[in-house]
Amino acid sequence: MFKNLIESSSHSREFKRRGTFLLFTTATYLVLFAITGVASIYAYDAHLEQQNLEVVAIISPKDLEVDQPPPKIIADPICRCSGGNKSNKYDVRHNPTARVDQPEVVPAAVSAQQNPDLPIRTNKFFIGDQDLNARPGAGKGVASTTTAGGEGTTILDDNPPPPLPTPTPVKVLRISDPINSRALSLPKPVYPSLGVQIRLQGVVNVQVLIDESGKVVSAKAISGHPILIPDAVRAAMNARFSPTTLNGQAVKISGIITYNFVLSK
Repeated sequence: MFKNLIESSSHSREFKRRGTFLLFTTATYLVLFAITGVASIYAYDAHLEQQNLEVVAIISPKDLEVDQPPPKIIADPICRCSGGNKSNKYDVRHNPTARVDQPEVVPAAVSAQQNPDLPIRTNKFFIGDQDLNARPGAGKGVASTTTAGGEGTTILDDNPPPPLPTPTPVKVLRISDPINSRALSLPKPVYPSLGVQIRLQGVVNVQVLIDESGKVVSAKAISGHPILIPDAVRAAMNARFSPTTLNGQAVKISGIITYNFVLSK
């Protein structure tokens, strides 16, 4: 018994010694790590003198104003004279301007305003104090007095283009009664499958426009169930009618085609 007590006492002292050593070692390592970290912070050189501290600003691009030479006129004037057109065969220009069909001549500036100067039309022209156009085939007559004023001035011409012919109004014959009986070919619409399933029945009225040859050019349902309307309109577009004349002139017809959707019992 006494031997066991002595051995137990010796083991407890050994454990205390080892625990003290472990605590001392751990504390030593912690102190060393702390000293190393602080020293590394003070020893680090960020090289601030070599860093680029310039501020870069992004500015939207802007076209530089470059002085461009005036557009070159690809024509040679006959002479510089004052007054009107000395020869009725050639134009007179106050400030000759290149034509728009000369892509090799670049304008000096771009503007949305109308150019007050008339362009040259031929390779031969006079330079005068106003803009005058030679009248084609004038011979020894008087040149036309086409003038170009300042900004916003209307250009006047003694030779205006001929007026456009007045279009003849298209006559449309409107028929109030159903036109089913007038049809040469009136295909039956396909019964929609959904309508068959729900036992849907009803009447669909389709407004059609028929051209002079009897062909349906447009169709629009004016009444009927939405499920039945698409097939009725599709059938109306395939209908054909005989041409209709009024006072010997072919006319269009506007009428209603009636489709009655009925399920067999």
